[in-house]
Amino acid sequence: MDAMNSQLLSPDEILSALDPEQREVAQALTGPVCVLAGAGTGKTRAITHRIAYGVRTGTYVPNSVLAVTFTARAAGEMRTRLRDLGVVGVQARTFHAAALKQLSYFWPKVIGGAPPRIMEHKAQAVAEAARRLGLEVDRVAIRDLSTEVEWGKVSMVSAENYEKACQSIGRPAPVGFDHRTVTRLMTAYEEVKELRGVIDFEDVLLLLGGMLADNRAMANEVRSQYRRFVVDEYQDVSPLQQFVLDQWLGDRKELCVVGDPSQTIYSFTGATPHHLLTFGKKYEDASTIRLVRDYRSTPQIVELANGLLKNAPKKTSYPVLELVAQRESGKKIGFSTYSDDEAEASSIAARIKRNLAAGIKAQDIAILYRTNAQSEAFETALSDASISYVVRGGERFFARKDVRDALVLLRGAVRSADPADPLTTHVSNAVANLGWSATPPSGRGAARERWDALNALVSLAQDMESKHGTSLPEFIADLDERARNQHAPTVDGVTLASLHAAKGLEWDVVYLAGLSEGLMPISLAETDEAVAEERRLLYVGITRARIELELSYSQSRSGGSRAPRSMSRFLRGLWPNTAAPQTSTQVGSRYFGRDIPMPGDIDEDLYARLKGWRDSVAQETGMTKSSVLPTAVLERLATSRPTSMEGLMRIRSIGQDRAERWGDTVLGLIKDHLEKNF
Repeated sequence: MDAMNSQLLSPDEILSALDPEQREVAQALTGPVCVLAGAGTGKTRAITHRIAYGVRTGTYVPNSVLAVTFTARAAGEMRTRLRDLGVVGVQARTFHAAALKQLSYFWPKVIGGAPPRIMEHKAQAVAEAARRLGLEVDRVAIRDLSTEVEWGKVSMVSAENYEKACQSIGRPAPVGFDHRTVTRLMTAYEEVKELRGVIDFEDVLLLLGGMLADNRAMANEVRSQYRRFVVDEYQDVSPLQQFVLDQWLGDRKELCVVGDPSQTIYSFTGATPHHLLTFGKKYEDASTIRLVRDYRSTPQIVELANGLLKNAPKKTSYPVLELVAQRESGKKIGFSTYSDDEAEASSIAARIKRNLAAGIKAQDIAILYRTNAQSEAFETALSDASISYVVRGGERFFARKDVRDALVLLRGAVRSADPADPLTTHVSNAVANLGWSATPPSGRGAARERWDALNALVSLAQDMESKHGTSLPEFIADLDERARNQHAPTVDGVTLASLHAAKGLEWDVVYLAGLSEGLMPISLAETDEAVAEERRLLYVGITRARIELELSYSQSRSGGSRAPRSMSRFLRGLWPNTAAPQTSTQVGSRYFGRDIPMPGDIDEDLYARLKGWRDSVAQETGMTKSSVLPTAVLERLATSRPTSMEGLMRIRSIGQDRAERWGDTVLGLIKDHLEKNF
């Protein structure tokens, strides 16, 4: 019903819902437009109202607008908002979804026959390519090599140019391999795909971009269809995505991009803020509009987020949008230190139980962490406390058997359902046949996960019925569209997610856990740029919170751990009773100075000696320095100073191969250093 009423909105009424800066975005209907939008500043609101205003004033024809996002969820949210504004016909899709639709349409006409099948995962093809080359690979190596293959493709770096490209930017090869080996694997991977008659997701963009560049008639047909483009999260566009966007545009300038350099967190996948930061140079007549009013978070959270970016070294920071809080003052931010990981997880679970008792919904609470491996402790603690949770990045919602079965039952119900009955009644009756009831089962496990999934369908029906008076056939059509775009409904459970997976989401209550050195920043961050991106990742985590935020870390992995942890360097001056950062000098990828404490008591003389040995080995063997021993490992060696092979193997990331190859030499260097100095 709201969608029908919104048809009556005048252009002025559409603008009246916006603040001055958002209104400026909405009224900038033509020419290149760059919107620099900070976290929580209403960028989706601004660009959807811009589209609606353009349609209502007659400037835009709805089906000539293509809005591109980076996630299916974001695309679904944009379509929902446009529908609520009474706008239909605008295409809101991810880069891959938009490209796949065009490729599927043009392939029979331009190439002939059906397009190749798309592999869902690279792992099997990468593993086969490795076997062809006689490489010994395990699951971790396959994952790392798959990531490298993907990086090369989205960066538009061919196998022939891979080694040179990596050397020019200082990109290390995956651990255990050198650049030449990766080059050979990339070539073998393409051969495996060709033999199988399949393509990967990156090929969808590569093939479409190449066809548009080479086939003028095809390009003209696409450009006559889509005349205006909106690109969200533009700071994360890869060279390959920019190439496709350039083909869509041709020589036109009807482009609106939205992004925030401070939320650039996917450079490891080939994403780069270069296109956002140089937009004004590429389009000298571009309008630039800044959104800085933060409507999401309390002033306390906004102040912490601003402070985190202000403390960044200037040489590694991007232009910062200083947020201005618009909400009323809220609760103080919590800062907690725990003895070990188990204590941290148990305490957070207990706090969440109190949140739930206070009336906060489980779906409005999240625990965020740096690596996926950290979720296990929180899953155990929440299960022990009988708290429902959802691990973001797990099984796709519409791939679940219980959800597929529910869709079959709902389609069958259309033929026999009384149109006078409420939508929620139809959906509840259908899923009840699969074991759903109004009361959730106790405890965790498969039964509770099934209930959570089915209950998400019931909750979605309730929401759509109350807002739009949706009928059962309309509800099924909406589910079909969501399934095509992997836009899952919300499951009522506490969200567990890595910081990367949390991008674009928000919750009332957020627990940022595991904020210790080695995890934040991650020990693998060995360059200035990598450390700077880790800071931005923490910024993204902080700005996910609306009302309550707690930061925590544990001092050891377990009660008996001998590897003490220290608070993340990023929190110096922000954590209570810690000194504010001061200027520091840098040696290699390590910082010295009061602003950034290293884990434990680092022996800087030993570190320098180990580093000199590592660097000379790298030069003699032609390996990258990090392939010999990553800087983070050198730091751990210089902190714990092991004198036995058993002690050496306790060092994280040493591994059996490195221990066998370098162990005796490293232990000899340490023993010699200790004898001379102690």
